[in-house]
Amino acid sequence: MDSAIERIMHTYDLLMNRSAAASIEARVQVTAYLASLFEAGEKDTHRLTVCGLTYLRELDGSSDPVKAGFTGL
Repeated sequence: MDSAIERIMHTYDLLMNRSAAASIEARVQVTAYLASLFEAGEKDTHRLTVCGLTYLRELDGSSDPVKAGFTGL
């Protein structure tokens, strides 16, 4: 799980320009989220990484499909 967290934070820091405090807060949040997935039985590091990145993008609002131009039509 630790390797997934490191990979998530490295990738997310490359994507987003955030302060050190925001990065620490994101790490805390994604660690708690991944712990719940890990306890539920998810052990695949790659899958945990994708889930963690998706989670952080949902938290910061950067994965809003409407803003991206997808209207469903």
